[in-house]
Amino acid sequence: MNADLLSRFHGVIPAGGVGTRLWPLSRASAPKFLHDLTGSGSTLIRATYDRLVPLAGERIMVVTGRAHRGAVVSQLPELCDEDLVLEPEPRDSAAAIGLAAAILYRRNPDIIMGSFAADQVIEPVEVFQAALSEAIHTAATGKIVTIGIHPTHPSTGFGYIRTGEPLNVPNAPTARGVVEFVEKPDEDTARKYLAAGGFFWNAGMFVAPVSLMLKHLEANEPALYSGLMQIADAWDTDRRDQVMREIWPGLPKIAIDYAVAEPAAEAGDVAVIPGVFNWDDVGDFAAIGRLNKASAEEGIINLGDKQVRVYADNATGVVYSDRPRVIALVGIEDVVVVDTADALLVTTKEHAQKVKQTVEALKADGATEVL
Repeated sequence: MNADLLSRFHGVIPAGGVGTRLWPLSRASAPKFLHDLTGSGSTLIRATYDRLVPLAGERIMVVTGRAHRGAVVSQLPELCDEDLVLEPEPRDSAAAIGLAAAILYRRNPDIIMGSFAADQVIEPVEVFQAALSEAIHTAATGKIVTIGIHPTHPSTGFGYIRTGEPLNVPNAPTARGVVEFVEKPDEDTARKYLAAGGFFWNAGMFVAPVSLMLKHLEANEPALYSGLMQIADAWDTDRRDQVMREIWPGLPKIAIDYAVAEPAAEAGDVAVIPGVFNWDDVGDFAAIGRLNKASAEEGIINLGDKQVRVYADNATGVVYSDRPRVIALVGIEDVVVVDTADALLVTTKEHAQKVKQTVEALKADGATEVL
């Protein structure tokens, strides 16, 4: 890659969301991106950071909640204070990614940013990096670029990207135009997308010139744009915290897809690079079973403290405990056991998606101390 072009690239890692389907392992105080859920020895945010380093070097910014500052700094000790953006409270992805774009724009309006969520699992890393290289070259032509995921089944849990014609971008042979972003479909519609071809899952990966990102944000969400630019103006000064406290709580809450990506696609400003790597957003405990292949072959995936002794007799599943104890499983298939100091979850992989409903019920009952 051209060295001048590469020097313009900055990685951005939005690290938000609680991951309610992974409760009680993932909580507001310790969301899923702070955990090693794949048995790799690396937490999700650490792995995300490491994937970006070969292309971004140390030019990486993390946007996360103020409550996670200590954990993030501990896991990413090389991250400097100016590149750690702490949200006083969640305001959705347009505010998080938009603020990163605004800060980077104030530092250098020629920057190309790449935003990648902290809680995704990607392999092989080299294939992802090749796609990212294509995305950077395409963004340099004046496009907001998304890396779309090849759908492996008719999922109703993801939005889809409908692709257009090849763009013939030098050094980006797979770049195509984006006709539109499509909302999460029902199963019949998802099957039609797969049969038709030309559709990708929208994984929320965006690579774009910060100037173009902000242009569309200003056009579609002027109040949000104005507030973010005020914060960005104060970011590298001693007024940062004061202005953040004053402006952030009043910002509109909206997803980046609605604020920027969808209207930009209608304007013909969006491109897609097909991602032919393996990708998982670790949405529930069934996903953990898929991702821990070596352990799964042994029957039981033990995510917790290695002092936890798990005995299985004709049993399979996922077990987590943060206390040194014996857990015995007898004659039960695809069980999920999550044992923490103040909450115990017992379910099956088949019902893993329903954990979110349990969290909603606990919240409605006022049991917020365990969430």
